[in-house]
Amino acid sequence: MAEKKDYYELLGVSKNATDDELKKAFRKMAKKYHPDANPDNKEEAEKKFKEVNEAYEVLSNPQKRKMYDQFGTADPSGAGFGAGGPFGGGNGYYSYTTSDFGDFGDLGDIFSSFFGGGFGGQRANARRNNGPRKGEDLNLSIDISFEESYLGTEKEITISRQETCHECNGTGAKRGTNPIKCPTCHGTGSVTTYQNTILGRVQTTRPCNDCRGTGEIIKEPCENCHGKGTVRKTPKVKVKIPAGINDNQTVVLRGQGNPGTKGGPAGDLYITVRVRKSSIYRRDGNHVYCDIPVTITQAALGAELEIPMVDGSKEKYKIPEGTQTGTAFTIRSKGFKSINTTAQGNFIFKVVVQTPKRLTKEQRELLIALAKTMNEQPPIKKKGFFG
Repeated sequence: MAEKKDYYELLGVSKNATDDELKKAFRKMAKKYHPDANPDNKEEAEKKFKEVNEAYEVLSNPQKRKMYDQFGTADPSGAGFGAGGPFGGGNGYYSYTTSDFGDFGDLGDIFSSFFGGGFGGQRANARRNNGPRKGEDLNLSIDISFEESYLGTEKEITISRQETCHECNGTGAKRGTNPIKCPTCHGTGSVTTYQNTILGRVQTTRPCNDCRGTGEIIKEPCENCHGKGTVRKTPKVKVKIPAGINDNQTVVLRGQGNPGTKGGPAGDLYITVRVRKSSIYRRDGNHVYCDIPVTITQAALGAELEIPMVDGSKEKYKIPEGTQTGTAFTIRSKGFKSINTTAQGNFIFKVVVQTPKRLTKEQRELLIALAKTMNEQPPIKKKGFFG
């Protein structure tokens, strides 16, 4: 017996998740495990991607979700709904009483769950498959510097995607010809069969095998796209990265994915931004942090410093006399901008007092004299004591 999967765990949601929460979780997980976004681990990513799709397909369908919540599966055979199952019966038929239906809703809902929409559900699915469909979304990632994430930038990237074939304008048929209506399904993309059961005549609708659910048959395929209607291209696309973007955040370019079918819109391009670490600055929220070295005399006497900012400018800041190492100072509104608001973080620098490693004879004598005035024990003259 196959191991049962916890669909809620796969999507990272609770069992009380709303439809919107399910949709958001699915989009997040689908982007995470999309094979195109995991070139180094495509096989495992594809497996996870399929599991996530399976989980969302069940939980986004009210009837399937009810069945899954009650029996741990949305598959009638997996729930023991064959001969001798909870609805009794044998020889492929189902007997019932009115009390058997419980929370399953009306008769149409039950057959929608059992037969995949035998009372209209599959016909509706066939119409959807035969109608306009949005193109597949694409995923990729780019690297930018810390400074570029602060200022914002524009990048030109090369993507690999399907594009509408210019020879056949996406029809898949040879120039000068057109696809013909499928004679089997009469252009509907689906075929209907009927079965007599104890409950009466049951109607089942499935995609047409001859035209693969498209409703059309191409007798003379386009030589350029071989009947697919699309060809793979590697166009260059410009993407604007907003100021303030953080590591692993995503920029979406609408309509830059694969082309839709039957007049449907193109998919979207999801770009995950990876921000390289800086050797000088670090980010926490929208605040910028860095260490500023100062000399002993600057710390003792106070000094006006020139602080290097992330955008390349310099900000003057006066530290008071007697500043201790580790003291932090704040320059307001010089941190990262918030993408969704007008708020801006602060620039916070920490003073690090540097002790000289090598002294001239004059410098040593001056420090000894200073130590005496401060009632300190003068340092012992020993080679290498200060360096």
